[in-house]
Amino acid sequence: MMQYSKRVTHDEQRDAAQMLLATGIVLLMSLLSMAIFGVKVAGMTIPYDSSSDAVIVTTHDVIDVMPGLTQQRTENWINGGLDRIESCQYAVQSIHDDLLHHGEIRGVEVKLIGLTVTDIDGQSIRVTGELGVSDGNSMLTTQVNYTIVA
Repeated sequence: MMQYSKRVTHDEQRDAAQMLLATGIVLLMSLLSMAIFGVKVAGMTIPYDSSSDAVIVTTHDVIDVMPGLTQQRTENWINGGLDRIESCQYAVQSIHDDLLHHGEIRGVEVKLIGLTVTDIDGQSIRVTGELGVSDGNSMLTTQVNYTIVA
């Protein structure tokens, strides 16, 4: 009889230890999930800066540089043997691709939307569309409308 009671006691102790371990793991997981949630909530306002002007500055930079850059890239494509309109379309597409990458580096998203290239008089090309710039806090859309000579 004595051996039976020792065995029961040993089994009960092992079960109690396993239950204690399981309870500890559950508590640890709960604390971890609460910590992750707390970090997310605490970090919600960290990137917000009401004085941040990255969207405005980037919008002005893009609008200032686009006509000259389009002119130069269009001339390069024309010198390479492409048609004027096709050259301008390639130039605008390459600018769009560069701006996407540039925005990733600066922490803003820059997109050129619905750009159209139109021949005006056989010597001038009009580029129209929309520029969208955004960051984590704000978004600005602006019409793009300029003419190059090519």
